[in-house]
Amino acid sequence: MAINNVTRFLDSRKVPYTVFELPREKLGGEETAHLLNALPEIVFKSIVILRKGSGKPILAVVPGNKEVNLKKLAASVGEKKVSPATQREAERITKLQAGGISPLALLNRGFEIVIHRSVQEFEEVHVSGGELGVNIRLSSSDLVDLTRAKVADIS
Repeated sequence: MAINNVTRFLDSRKVPYTVFELPREKLGGEETAHLLNALPEIVFKSIVILRKGSGKPILAVVPGNKEVNLKKLAASVGEKKVSPATQREAERITKLQAGGISPLALLNRGFEIVIHRSVQEFEEVHVSGGELGVNIRLSSSDLVDLTRAKVADIS
């Protein structure tokens, strides 16, 4: 089983979770869902979003079969306009490889985390485990609580 900062954090909080090991490569949400034999609606992906002015970056977390709606996301965080980071920018800002960016790995790192409202429809969801090839399934309520995320219609 993969042990990293995310699993150590979850263990320290006594949060139940399951780790899944996947190929150590960047996978899309639907491809990850297929490998996990899970619905794409419960496999959430993380997208780094930048504000047009100054301010902390946003981590938009949406189901693997959906895209971020930038206008809805901007409205949910009180901005007029936001834009997705390039892969290089996302990796520089998060210090994580694309495909391994996780809301659980970015706690206390200056991100505003916004999770698509469908997270509330499922008992458990999957998110990246903070590195390529690591996926974590945990309760959706634990994900929202631990990340102190805003839940909004962002897709």
